[in-house]
Amino acid sequence: MNYNLEKHHRRSIRLKGYDYTQEGAYYFTICCHQRRCWLGEIKDGVMHLNLVGATVKAVWENLPFRALVAP
Repeated sequence: MNYNLEKHHRRSIRLKGYDYTQEGAYYFTICCHQRRCWLGEIKDGVMHLNLVGATVKAVWENLPFRALVAP
């Protein structure tokens, strides 16, 4: 699907002037296909990852080390 400015009216929700390259805690949301619980379940307010969720978590946690590996 190509980006069509007439059809897609997305705006940035980033804070103007904020340097997102600095260290800090960030909150993000993952929207999965058809809003299904592909990553696990929340039970009693605790996220219980399934195999897919655990894989996503492992990849996410290893992202900072990718820059350290030469191509």
